[in-house]
Amino acid sequence: MIRPVTTRPRRALVAILAAAVAALPAGPWPLAQGLPDLGDSAQKLMTPAQERRLGETAVKQMRAAGGYLEDPEVNDYLNELGRKLVSARPDTRFDFEFFAVPDPSINAFAIPGGFVGVNTGLILLAQTESELASVLAHEISHITQNHMARLIAGQQNALLLSLAALAVALVAARSNSSSANDLVGAAITSAQALAIQTQLNFTREHEYEADRIGFLRLQAAGFDAASAATLMERLQKASRFTDGSVPSYLRTHPVTYERIAEAQSRARDRPYRQVADSLDFQMVRALLRSYVGRSHEAVSWFDGAIAERKYNSEIAVRYGLVAALLRDGKLPRARTELAALERTAPPHPMIEAIAGHVLLESGDATGAVARFEAALARYPNKMQLVYDYPDALLKAGRAADAAQFAERELQRFPTDGLLHRAAAKAYAAQNRRLKHHMHQGEYYAWQGNLRGAIDQFELAIKAGDANFYDSSIVETRLRALKRDQAELQKEGFGRASG
Repeated sequence: MIRPVTTRPRRALVAILAAAVAALPAGPWPLAQGLPDLGDSAQKLMTPAQERRLGETAVKQMRAAGGYLEDPEVNDYLNELGRKLVSARPDTRFDFEFFAVPDPSINAFAIPGGFVGVNTGLILLAQTESELASVLAHEISHITQNHMARLIAGQQNALLLSLAALAVALVAARSNSSSANDLVGAAITSAQALAIQTQLNFTREHEYEADRIGFLRLQAAGFDAASAATLMERLQKASRFTDGSVPSYLRTHPVTYERIAEAQSRARDRPYRQVADSLDFQMVRALLRSYVGRSHEAVSWFDGAIAERKYNSEIAVRYGLVAALLRDGKLPRARTELAALERTAPPHPMIEAIAGHVLLESGDATGAVARFEAALARYPNKMQLVYDYPDALLKAGRAADAAQFAERELQRFPTDGLLHRAAAKAYAAQNRRLKHHMHQGEYYAWQGNLRGAIDQFELAIKAGDANFYDSSIVETRLRALKRDQAELQKEGFGRASG
């Protein structure tokens, strides 16, 4: 429930990166399960380690530009859904990461190295969990079928040009001048034009292959086999009424009658089975819906849905109402609606988290701490609760406990940027300067802001409250960050990283 703060420049940057990476799906990972051998020529162009590094760099750029939704509940759900699809046709040689993009447009894309981004607009568009799963299965297949390397084999300059356009726009967006805004617009146009042209050159083979392999993965994971055709057909129909504003997903994944017909044919060959949506799917969609529009408009939307019984899950829509009321600052009614929700809903980590937030916003930090403690005992791996608990401890005046908890969780999740941010806040509250700057630096590095990370580690060295061991750690990490920055500058990312 870490809500995104989006701006027009950030949305522009998301569009640039989405255009760049969607035109260049993702890379070499030969699947087991008897899938076709893609040959050595494509895989020789980029090793799995190189793809992973490129993907990690792109994701960090998205974080730095505001194109990564920092909402643990949404991202946890996408990763749980993605893991279910990946494990249906497993290959342990690759790690996938799924994340949401705070953009209402309809799009999803694969990034080199196993990363899959899904716009919030597409999650809200999907009418069933199987439809959303069909999109993830398709994007997973772009990665498992080495489409990134195969694209580079045919258009080796396209990746560099697209990422160069991204870097130019990132630099421009950091200025508030009107000329900078013009430059952003020009970069968007050029990047999208290049992406579209590249995709037109290569899309037929890749899209049909991703459809076919994605269908097998979707079915193996137990989802509705007809969902891919249903979603494609609805997207195609919707595009007829958009006055030329074709959804991003259709620009990068062109839907043809032939693709729809083949998807329908594949589904007809399988026995029909009805697949119920999970409560998690409905809850996540309700949470995202609570972010749409102004806060009072979101409250009105949920009030109307409940009054007219226009919902697939009453529990989810009532949860969404509580989230919207919390966002709108209507705390007395939020408490009332939460109590009503808890009388009918089964135990669920998202309800536990929002209950803790209602207590925090109401000024009951002690009650929130107790609520989060009980929830973590039951759901220790739910990251929203992991992030919320130290925040509640801080507000309850227990900064040392907050730091201790964050450090313990960082043993489990050492690269988690949001945990580093929580630790930084806890140490700042105790005036422990070295630890504060060190963890703040790690948060900036996770964000993709290497310049900011280096500045924080340099401040940590000067903090004056370190022992020899901590000083050695900081100095070693600072050298590594400077090497990373030098390498990114050499590869053309330096200015975009700070």
